[in-house]
Amino acid sequence: MGDPLWSERIDSHFDDRNGFPPTGHPSEYAVAFEAAYPSARDRRTLVEDWSKRGNPSFGHRVLGALVASGRARCLFTTNFDDLVERAAMATDELVEPARRLPLTVGTLDQAERAERCMHEGSWPLLVKLHGDFRSERLMNTVDELRGQDERLRSVVARALGQFGLFVVGYSGRDDSVMDVLDEVVGVDGTFPAGLWWAVRPGTAVLPRVESLLAQAAAAGIEVGFVESENFDELAGQVERAVDFDDALQEHVLALRQKPLVTPVSLPVSPGTSYPLVRCSALELPEKARAVTLKKPLTSAEARKLIKKAEVWATVAASGRTVLAFGADDDIEGALATVGGRLSGTIALDPDANSAHRGLVYDALAKSLARRRPLSPVLRGRGHSLLVRPPGSHMHADAAARHQRLLQPLRDAYPSQIVGSVPKLGSHFAESVRIRIERHNGRWWLLFEPQTWVDLDDHEDSDRPTNPSDRVQPSRRQPSQAQMRAADWRRERWARRYNPHWNKIIDAWSHLIAPDRETAVTAHYFGGAGINAAFRISGRTGWSDRNASTA
Repeated sequence: MGDPLWSERIDSHFDDRNGFPPTGHPSEYAVAFEAAYPSARDRRTLVEDWSKRGNPSFGHRVLGALVASGRARCLFTTNFDDLVERAAMATDELVEPARRLPLTVGTLDQAERAERCMHEGSWPLLVKLHGDFRSERLMNTVDELRGQDERLRSVVARALGQFGLFVVGYSGRDDSVMDVLDEVVGVDGTFPAGLWWAVRPGTAVLPRVESLLAQAAAAGIEVGFVESENFDELAGQVERAVDFDDALQEHVLALRQKPLVTPVSLPVSPGTSYPLVRCSALELPEKARAVTLKKPLTSAEARKLIKKAEVWATVAASGRTVLAFGADDDIEGALATVGGRLSGTIALDPDANSAHRGLVYDALAKSLARRRPLSPVLRGRGHSLLVRPPGSHMHADAAARHQRLLQPLRDAYPSQIVGSVPKLGSHFAESVRIRIERHNGRWWLLFEPQTWVDLDDHEDSDRPTNPSDRVQPSRRQPSQAQMRAADWRRERWARRYNPHWNKIIDAWSHLIAPDRETAVTAHYFGGAGINAAFRISGRTGWSDRNASTA
């Protein structure tokens, strides 16, 4: 499977051929599972074996704490494992006996438990829609998934008449589950606390999910997409927003992943001459314009509307609310097709809110590139700034200014800063990867030099894309061009020793923040609106000698 040629051959054999659905089809998993394990007994044995191997993650601990503290009263899952039960049992033991809330579990062969819990209101309840790995009945093939157990369907419908629904880690591929949700949406009074669906930033959702949320919005139900990389990251945001009892808090934090970067005392002596990554103190914008929509959008969809309207703005969507930097009239006009209306401002909290963080990231990259010989690359996994020499279309004075700004970089690098990769023919440009992190009570801008290669293959992870064109990362193996470009980059940087690093970092730091305190903005416009404004310290505060010598 590590050979791209064989990987493509295997994909082509199964992609909408030989009895299998096309890649990405909702039935893809079920068809493959049944083809690999035709016997129901074999499927059950496999599921049981894999289910026993897992342990509750940080996200499961947070979920268990929410159950033990009475904040999560009803849960539904299509998983077979017992991780939620184990997490809830561990947290329940940490609560005083009089306040304990044992979790009731209802499965396909124990539906009466769920019905009794629903009838008596004895929460919390966990319903395992596709069965438990210990059950005699499991649902994982097309025929098995075609009809959801009627008794559990009734439990789901009754629960959604009392609570809102937050969906995380679920694609919406099962017609049996989605049919229930479609039915419930049409009933008055359902989803009293709204319908929210967690999605990874930059990824598309299935048409069935889009249709469900559109129906819910038309029925007057508050709906929205919540962007989050994964279950644990979302759980971390929830944990920071909820005050648990000390025992529960200690239990949850014991499994929180240790940060890759931790606060340290900043040196007061002159910096080392072997830098790899440097950081500067950074002040972020405090608020953004809020635009209310009539239908929920993802950030990618909102950016497409902005691009289509040829508006100069930066946006991020969270359900039926869009956060934006730019001119008010332009933004409202670009979002008019989805009922966009200005609705005041929103205080930004990029440390706790992924949508806020994405908006700030996009605006920062645009701000640093604006009026400089740089081009921003906006990606879900990190942003970069590429060297962009002045073109023939530029005014002579502006071109001369850009040439002066680039001269320190040309002097710092031992070779050309733009050009073509030998034997590959692809364009390359020196670049810097940027990120923001919060430590010691303030924000820092971190930057690291890299070399970017423009590959025609759209699967290239380093190819610059407009943020509105972000798609789900491909699962295919790297192409031959990508591997050759990676080898060339490694050889290019292997000959750049510590003195070169020092000059390169210095040149980038002066280009990014030439003054003692440099102010940059993302946009230029007249009239009403909110611009993204940043202040960057011209003095780098920290350098990592160990990393550079590794």
